[in-house]
Amino acid sequence: MIGKDDVEAMVQQLTKQTRQPEVEAEAASESIVKRARLYLEEHFDEPVTLEVLGRHLDLSPHHLQRQFKRATGVTPKEYVSALRIDALKARLKDGRSVTEAIYDSGYASGSRFYEHSTERLGMTASAYRRGGHGMSIEFTVVPSSVGRLLLAATERGVCSVMLGHDAVALEDELSREFPNATIKPGGVDLKKWAEAVVGSLDSLDTVDLPLDVVATAFQCQVWRALRAIPKGAAYSYGEIAAAIGNPKAARAVGTACATNPVSLLVPCHRAVREDGSVGGYRWGSDRKQRILTKERRAAEQ
Repeated sequence: MIGKDDVEAMVQQLTKQTRQPEVEAEAASESIVKRARLYLEEHFDEPVTLEVLGRHLDLSPHHLQRQFKRATGVTPKEYVSALRIDALKARLKDGRSVTEAIYDSGYASGSRFYEHSTERLGMTASAYRRGGHGMSIEFTVVPSSVGRLLLAATERGVCSVMLGHDAVALEDELSREFPNATIKPGGVDLKKWAEAVVGSLDSLDTVDLPLDVVATAFQCQVWRALRAIPKGAAYSYGEIAAAIGNPKAARAVGTACATNPVSLLVPCHRAVREDGSVGGYRWGSDRKQRILTKERRAAEQ
């Protein structure tokens, strides 16, 4: 006669047998993606196509692309693009000429780089190399229910939103962020933008202003996900990672939130810890909690 313990042992064995293929498939996928990332990181300055990468890993391009994007949230092409941008920035900071930096970072020609440079760098390569020299930035500081708010913009869009207690301290921080740019007080239109952002704190209104920010493909994904979170709600870093198709990237999501230069416009305050606590915030955890409370109250009205 089969006893209860025997039945439980059989169930456990069957469960283990059923789960084993899934575990093996997941491990194989992780290995593939790890090998792909290592190859791309070693060869990003070469013309690596999906077909070349597929041959190296002995996989079809379609299967490789699907596996890679599911694990990282970006395609191999987007991953290489981010690597090249990072390499370009490092070379420019090291004092390389713009032309040297472009070719050493894997771009086949200057024109290929300039097709995408303003989207990724938010300024010309020459200006970036000189720490923003030649950029013109206007700013304004207005009061809000959570402290002073500084909003700064180039001719292309908002490049910085900061929160604090002291206007002078905020202006100093802006100068440190763009040490070689021409920074000056803005006019009435810029003040209206800032006041619209402040007004949105206590209402369900959303403010859609043009942005001029530096971002990798992954950061853009996270920031789009943050902007999709409705007012009054907060998602964990893990939930945001899952929403962009990369459930294991919770820590990277946290980093993308921390490097967000346009607070409130990209609502990184709506990203919280897995246990529901507010977690860190560049402008202080207490301020983050106050903003979340205000948004929740506005949503409940």
